[in-house]
Amino acid sequence: MLKAGLCALSLSSLLAAGAAMAQDVPGIEICTAEKTMERRTSCLQSNVDFLKKTMTQDALAQQQKLDAAAREITALKSRVDALGGTVAVLQRTLEQLQAQGADKKVKDAPATPGGVSKEAPAK
Repeated sequence: MLKAGLCALSLSSLLAAGAAMAQDVPGIEICTAEKTMERRTSCLQSNVDFLKKTMTQDALAQQQKLDAAAREITALKSRVDALGGTVAVLQRTLEQLQAQGADKKVKDAPATPGGVSKEAPAK
C-alpha cells in the first residue's frame, strides 16, 4: 500500500514538473471551455495531478487510521487478557473461601446421631 502511494506521488511530481499549472486554486476544472489544445492538455493534466494528490493524501490518512485501530485493538486484547487473569485469581479465592466456610460449618454443627435434631417439632 505504501509502495503504491510512493509510486503515485513520484509519478504525479514528474507529471507536474512537465506541465504548467492551468489554474491558481487546485481543484477540478472544466477543461472543455479551453480553445487551444495546449491549454486543454494543461487543464487536464492539472486535474490529473490534483486527483492523484488527493488520492495519495486520502490513502495515507486511511492507513494511519487503520494503524491506530490496530494499535488500539492490540491494547484492548492485552487488557482483556489481564482482566481474564484477575477473574481467574478471584475465582480461586472465592472457591477457597467457600471451602473454608463449608469446613467451618461442618465443625460448628452439633453432632447428633443419625443427623436428627433433638428439638421438639413446632406446633
